Amino acid sequence: MTLFDPYMIALILAAAIVTFLTRVGGYVLITQMGRIPPRMEAALNAVPAAVLTTLVAPAFINGGIDTKVAMALALAVGLRFSSTTMLIVGWVVAMAWRHFAG
Repeated sequence: MTLFDPYMIALILAAAIVTFLTRVGGYVLITQMGRIPPRMEAALNAVPAAVLTTLVAPAFINGGIDTKVAMALALAVGLRFSSTTMLIVGWVVAMAWRHFAG
């Protein structure tokens, strides 16, 4: 295998172009509308929660007990404190668990 596989480069460029066109297309579509319909606004507001779920759920399900405990404690902290505090608590718990429990 060569360092620069032409098929891999073509795939990366194609993915970049499709991603760019998708983002630009969404922007153009929304700017051309006079106003955003309520259903579209509700769908757009749901995107961050959907993306977060797709990132967190597999880690929770496939992770070990250290990951589950860290995520549960981070959730509890996140309900009361800032997201930075939540991130720090989750990270510290996971690292401490891995250090002391193996």
